[in-house]
Amino acid sequence: MKIVHITAECYPVAKAGGLGDVAGALPKYLNQAGEEAQVILPHYHNKWLQNAETSLLHEGRAPFGNSSFAYRVSKLEKPDLGFELILIDIPGRFDRPGVYLDPWSGYPYWDEKERFFSFQIAALDWLQTNKKRPDVIHCHDHHTALVPFMLTRSYRYQDMKSIPTVLTIHNGEYQGRYDMESASLLPEFDFYNMGVLDWDGSLNALAAGIKTAWKVTTVSKGYLQELMEFCHGLEILLRQESQKMSGILNGIDNEVWDPSTDPYLIKNYSERNYKVGKSANKEFLCDEFGLNPDRPLISFIGRLVREKGADLIPDIIRESKAQGIDASFLVLGTGDPYLHTLFEDLQDNYTGYFDTRLEYNEELAHRIYAGSDYLLMPSRVEPCGLNQLYSMRYGTIPIVRKTGGLADTVIDRNDANGYGFVFTDFNLDDALSVIRRSVELFDKKRLFNANRRYIMNLDFSWVKAAENYRTMYKTLK
Repeated sequence: MKIVHITAECYPVAKAGGLGDVAGALPKYLNQAGEEAQVILPHYHNKWLQNAETSLLHEGRAPFGNSSFAYRVSKLEKPDLGFELILIDIPGRFDRPGVYLDPWSGYPYWDEKERFFSFQIAALDWLQTNKKRPDVIHCHDHHTALVPFMLTRSYRYQDMKSIPTVLTIHNGEYQGRYDMESASLLPEFDFYNMGVLDWDGSLNALAAGIKTAWKVTTVSKGYLQELMEFCHGLEILLRQESQKMSGILNGIDNEVWDPSTDPYLIKNYSERNYKVGKSANKEFLCDEFGLNPDRPLISFIGRLVREKGADLIPDIIRESKAQGIDASFLVLGTGDPYLHTLFEDLQDNYTGYFDTRLEYNEELAHRIYAGSDYLLMPSRVEPCGLNQLYSMRYGTIPIVRKTGGLADTVIDRNDANGYGFVFTDFNLDDALSVIRRSVELFDKKRLFNANRRYIMNLDFSWVKAAENYRTMYKTLK
């Protein structure tokens, strides 16, 4: 079965969040299971691709409203990612370093609509030139959610309209809302189909994808249920389309996320020698950030935005210090400029108790997973969450809010077979309660070490997740 993924992100080529991890792992594991998986990605002009080896496959022009645009299609030759990567370069659209944001200003690119509309059109035009058509086209989030609409409604792609499509919602917070006039940019379709694009008076790319895709998935069962309760106006549509929806929990790439071979770590380790390995990585972090290695290290890795609950973290740190909670805190990430200011102030005022690195840093992230005792994820919204899975693979115990995929993957220690710390309501008191409990466990070394050893043996790999996707693909035949 040939499965083509069309996506805005793909690790390690271009990643802004969990979507990149999924698009970089699922195709590899599908191929290992005997399928033929390919990824189509914009050709960003970032450092990774500048150092990669590519070969030109095709040059063409595609319609864009009353005009047209040129595009080039290349194939990644080296390094080998475990799947075929097709890159679409559109001059003036993707010849810049960021995926969604300008890395210099931190603000989104002004032409998001033009970038991703043209990318989807070029991707379909390219597929149409191929002799071997896909058996399934798998789209991801609103950036590619217009593909199922164009396949089924645009005259240009009528000879491909029978190809089954899957749309995965990684984050329903972002839906691709534009004015209805934006529909004129798409390849010509019957005006009577305009209503398929319309949701609440706007062109809503995610809504159009939900309506026209053969199957719609979310990245955890818990997140599917949450979206049906609230999805910024799409919950009604999701309930109407519930018969074609399913939640499939993401996995992690155990080949990339392996503390015994991870090249970023100060010292590699496995379940057999995790105490020595984690201690060495923790000592490095504490030396780097001026923290006390004898205290439990509680870290946060991720985007500093409201959905991740990052705005609660400054209060957690202040109140933990005020209440004499004997711990250290470390934050790695970028996001809201206001939160950057708060964390910089905390960094100055809580030296030795808290430190931060306000940047995206893959190497440091791996070292924090390995060297921390706990990973904090106080998310308001967490469709699946991969950080808690990475942390457990590295023997770092998750402290999470009970939402979405976090609820599906982390069981509180007070419950049967529990191994993490979970709070339910998004408030400071509940968060501090589990912080205190985690510090108490840290002081009970036998139980603490048994917990670390236990979570390192949990299996959240992509092998199982990929098999669930394969089963779903087979229902489309």
